Amino acid sequence: MKPFVLLASRPQTEIADDEYQSFLRLGNLEPEQLIRIRLDEYPLSEFDIDLDAISGFMVGGSPFSASTPADEKTALQHRVEKDLFELLDTLVPMDFPFLGACYGVGTLGVHQAAIINSTYSEEISAPTISLTEEGKKDPLLEGCPTEFDAYVGHKEACYRLPEHAVLLATSSRCPVQMFRIGRNMYGTQFHPELDWQSLVKRINAYQYAGYYPAEEKERIIDGCRGADVSAANTIIKKFVQRYAR
Repeated sequence: MKPFVLLASRPQTEIADDEYQSFLRLGNLEPEQLIRIRLDEYPLSEFDIDLDAISGFMVGGSPFSASTPADEKTALQHRVEKDLFELLDTLVPMDFPFLGACYGVGTLGVHQAAIINSTYSEEISAPTISLTEEGKKDPLLEGCPTEFDAYVGHKEACYRLPEHAVLLATSSRCPVQMFRIGRNMYGTQFHPELDWQSLVKRINAYQYAGYYPAEEKERIIDGCRGADVSAANTIIKKFVQRYAR
């Protein structure tokens, strides 16, 4: 099988490693089948990416917000965004397999002229995700119940999708939870790679990062405890099964 590529931009090594392990486990992949590129450490130009030798791309979460004013973004964020957008310049016309989790909305969405802002931000929680009629027919959501729980936690979200995007899933607080561009490129606002153990690690790591009131950490943990996110977790496996070649 040609490997997949995980594009990561989390500078906290423990969280970055846990994220990678989550994609491996849920995708039923071996390390040689999922190449991780840490964009927080190296520019994409340092890697010789041969699309003929790759099955698809996955993008993990990120501390970066696409809606941050340009003059407030760090040099690292500007470089990571430039790398991702230049890659998408190539991938989108090819309709190349792509699955962006959380930061996928801020990358694929912005690249495709979606409006991203803080209107529909969500603190770390496990809301109910509802499939649209198009979502019920999408291959990555085949077999999912029409409503399921998933972990979220984001300071920004998609306020408006471009007309050519297909809305696949929504929720009461955040109207765009999953969308598709073309036939093979996906962005999710929720985190299909997270289970309970990984979520708690993120809650602890980002206590003072503005995703929730720092003094309310135990409330956040208790509010997420017991959520059944297994349906959301299947999306990574289905992406791998559909696009492995």
